[in-house]
Amino acid sequence: MRLPALIVLTLTAAAVAPAQQPQGQLDASPTLFTVLTAINAAGFDGDLNSPSNHPLREAVRKYVAAKNPPVLAELKAFYAAHRQRSPAQEMSQYVSFALASNGAPAYDLRFQASEIPPDVRELAGFSELLARFHREVDMDDLWKRAQPAVEEALARYQPSVVKAITEVNAYLRHATSGSEPRRFQIYVDLVGAPNQIHARTYAGDYFIVLTPSPQPQADDIRRVYLSFLLDPMALRNQVEWDKKKGLGDLAQPAPLLPDYLKSDFTLLASASLVRAVEARLSPKDRRPELIDRALREGYILAPYFAEKLPEYETQEQSMRLYYPQLIEGVDLRKEDKRLAGIQFSSERAVRVAKTAPRQEPELSEPERLLQEAENLYFDKKLDQARGVYQRLLEASGEKRYQAKAYYGLARIAIFNRDPESAERLFERALAAGPDPADAAWCQVYLGRLSDAAAASAEKAGRPEDAARERASAQERFRTALALPGASEAAKQAAQQGLAAAEKRK
Repeated sequence: MRLPALIVLTLTAAAVAPAQQPQGQLDASPTLFTVLTAINAAGFDGDLNSPSNHPLREAVRKYVAAKNPPVLAELKAFYAAHRQRSPAQEMSQYVSFALASNGAPAYDLRFQASEIPPDVRELAGFSELLARFHREVDMDDLWKRAQPAVEEALARYQPSVVKAITEVNAYLRHATSGSEPRRFQIYVDLVGAPNQIHARTYAGDYFIVLTPSPQPQADDIRRVYLSFLLDPMALRNQVEWDKKKGLGDLAQPAPLLPDYLKSDFTLLASASLVRAVEARLSPKDRRPELIDRALREGYILAPYFAEKLPEYETQEQSMRLYYPQLIEGVDLRKEDKRLAGIQFSSERAVRVAKTAPRQEPELSEPERLLQEAENLYFDKKLDQARGVYQRLLEASGEKRYQAKAYYGLARIAIFNRDPESAERLFERALAAGPDPADAAWCQVYLGRLSDAAAASAEKAGRPEDAARERASAQERFRTALALPGASEAAKQAAQQGLAAAEKRK
């Protein structure tokens, strides 16, 4: 498997309000990763030759092919029986399944039978196949191997996510409180077909799944986050919206408008407001075009909101408090006249991200050495990887590359069952100031080493040494959990280590 140079960092939307619990989160999903790895192995070749594909997609396909799991024949037959009209639609149903699943080990669904999304219901029987695929391929190991590439991708999305959430919070005057039980979740997945965007709302939780693209899909992140904040405002005012729902009849002929919006005027009004706010947050010369497009797609109140929002912007109330005035201002006769004779757009297309030829940046010598070393490490060519990490130490005096090199050498020492060298090298990596995600993993590994030393001391009849090592392990795991840039995988490992250490204590 070949992986790109690593910039290891995980971001959550807590960056918007660091002192509070995040309402939204940018992350990767091991369940989604497993589902899309499985369908890639089963025959999903959507946009396989696109330059926008991440190298990880090809790498995991080769990995699974080499494993040749016994379940693969059944998985291919299942996939063939559930083909759709386009690669985007094929992938869409499996994205829905992943978001509705409880994940490993059983991959059962987290909904009651009556609540299962229709496209997921069509995939009955997939859970059992996926559970077998997970075991036979050893997806836990593959997921761990993919972490550096995943975290690099998450880091790339950091500016777009922070910008989208910050500008929406500012426009709506929304203060994040941490008490919101609902969830706004962004997943970036590297093994799906590129340039795809999938948004879902399940049980009040809002999800957006993004696959590799030349540019992060900032507009789509912003749109889903707007819906996350504005839909509850609409539902709280449903009685008032019901007084205006006769206008919904005018949207029924719109071919591009989703059916659920045609049958729920309150949500149609909210979706229209989302389009209008999007326009207000866009460059001034694009606003008329965006509003006209929204209207022709069936978001019939977008023009009204576009006229009303400048008034909102000149007063001091938050959108939550101002919202009733938006409803009160809807003039049924005026809107009926505005919408008379409207020609709705009829061309339906799957929305994809902007595409462009992929241009790989030219690597500096330390970056090239780091990429070469990580690729060798990933391929378990440990002796060769060690040599390149040593060359990286000699080639660069920058602390971040020194930290990367020590971290790589420490992991090799772990594989070679040399705990003394591993401990020394992890400490050197921490002293050099590693990236937050690497720092968390250093603490996790050091905690595991202390835990193992405690077990050895107990076996040798040295209870005081065992207690000291166990306390050190717990402190390491707690430190990893407290690091703001720790990845979810590192946090999970730290939590498991802490629980095990406390249980033994």
